Amino acid sequence: MIVGIHHVAIAVPDLDEALSFYRDALGFTVVQEGDWDGDHPQADRVIGLEKTSARIAMLKAANAYIEIWQYRNPEPEDRRSRPCDLGYPHFALQVTDIQAEYERLSKAGMTFAADAPVDLGTTSAIYGKDPFGNIIELYEIRDPAVAQLDPQAGHGEQA
Repeated sequence: MIVGIHHVAIAVPDLDEALSFYRDALGFTVVQEGDWDGDHPQADRVIGLEKTSARIAMLKAANAYIEIWQYRNPEPEDRRSRPCDLGYPHFALQVTDIQAEYERLSKAGMTFAADAPVDLGTTSAIYGKDPFGNIIELYEIRDPAVAQLDPQAGHGEQA
């Protein structure tokens, strides 16, 4: 039985810089950290790679976890995804007062797709990028009925 989504994993080139952004700017709390250098066969089996070397941190917000990885081995490839690309192109953070968060996170170094959040009626949204180019959506729900997302309705629209 699947009970829900536990975490989203994000690969970054610098864990310390990522912690500075995700912990300090976004407000996630570090709940676990790990570090190994080719000597963690259980992790290798789970991941499906050999002789991995990595630093990892698990962070928690009110209703979600983010797992941040900095691989040293194997050497990561620098790939950036666009919102329309296949795979996991973004995750969304639900916020209150999206304009204030937009301004605060802009000052913290987040870059955004538009010069202001977009009003979608009962919701507002905007895509931005963390310091490594990973896409994060800020999503504000102003109508509590929308929080129950009708599967017949489109993203950010009321049924």
